[in-house]
Amino acid sequence: MCKQCKIVYWADYYFNKHHFYLAATDKGLCYILLPNRSLKELEKWVTHKLPETIMINNQSKLSKYVVQLDEYFNKRRRTFDFSLDLVGTKFQKAVWKALLKIPYGTTKSYSQIAKEIGCPKATRAVGAANGANPIPIVVPCHRVIAKDGTLGGYGGGLEMKKELLSLEGIEVFCD
Repeated sequence: MCKQCKIVYWADYYFNKHHFYLAATDKGLCYILLPNRSLKELEKWVTHKLPETIMINNQSKLSKYVVQLDEYFNKRRRTFDFSLDLVGTKFQKAVWKALLKIPYGTTKSYSQIAKEIGCPKATRAVGAANGANPIPIVVPCHRVIAKDGTLGGYGGGLEMKKELLSLEGIEVFCD
């Protein structure tokens, strides 16, 4: 093992029919790979975003994240209280921090987020940052919808977005 390398711990996480991959550094959770994606995608992200890092499969290192995700999916948790290791640009991090302020069971539009971070004309850039969010669910990008009330996109697919919104009691209308 390389002495100067950092470690990213990863683990499988299953809830109902969904299989996720979780990853964390010693600083906190850094990645949730949404269902129907391969471990290769996580490996590619780690290689690109966290160079000189090795990945170690360690279910017990990620147990605190698993417990809170289980509580969320079972409607026993509305907020997460573990540390995050946000890896992205300054703009992306500003967007993701704004997403963390969207309360459970509510939504905001891309344009509302753009205004909140002081970039009112950056609606498309907010959408791109939303799509690049490495910690979906915890950093609730699913709570961001289009100004006209339609769902917009979601990296995990619109069915997953609808499922998450419905879980939080948000009525979803078909686009």
